[in-house]
Amino acid sequence: DKKCPFTGDVAIRGRLLRGIVNNMKMKRTLTIRRDYLHYIKKYNRFEKRHKNISAHVSPAILDVGKGDTVLVGQCRPLSKTVRFNVLKVIATAAADKKKFTKF
Repeated sequence: DKKCPFTGDVAIRGRLLRGIVNNMKMKRTLTIRRDYLHYIKKYNRFEKRHKNISAHVSPAILDVGKGDTVLVGQCRPLSKTVRFNVLKVIATAAADKKKFTKF
C-alpha cells in the first residue's frame, strides 16, 4: 500500500491524535470522532462539541472495529478529506465496555 506509513512513502509529521472509530464504510478509510469541551465565558459553563476526522487504514493494521480507540498521525494530504493515517489500535470496543468515559 503506497499510502501506508510503514511500507509506503508517506511520512508522519505534525500532530498525533486519538479518537474513537465512528464509521468504517469506506475502502481503507475510517472516520474517528473526537469529543471535547468548549468553554462559554458568558454562562461560565462548558458545552460538548465534536470533530470527525477521516484517516487512512493500511492493510498492515489488523482488526480495527467500530468503537475502538485509535492513534492517528498527521501526514500529507492523501485525498480530498484524508490527512491522517492510523498508527495503532489503543483499545478495542469489547475491552472498553465497562469503563468510565468522559461523557
